[in-house]
Amino acid sequence: MEEKKINNEFEIFNDRGEKIVCNALFTFESDETGKNYIVYTDNTTDEEGNTKVYASIYTPDQDETKLEPIETDKEWKIIETILDELQKEIQGKGSEE
Repeated sequence: MEEKKINNEFEIFNDRGEKIVCNALFTFESDETGKNYIVYTDNTTDEEGNTKVYASIYTPDQDETKLEPIETDKEWKIIETILDELQKEIQGKGSEE
């Protein structure tokens, strides 16, 4: 699985047609599913102060990228595993300082 860290800003529209500015955190292609995923944030936080993070399927190399919903538990588990690993890595770096 190749992971690409990126810092691209992009816009999406919510169900009410409002424009939301998001930041892509990273993209990756899963060897298991053969699909490409993007993990991103709209820079909002939940009640506990944690940054909200979202994930979608996308097709790279298209002129206009369309985000598609993730619909299977298997795909969510792959994404959750990667996010857990990244969080552990970040926490580990913080304790070294």
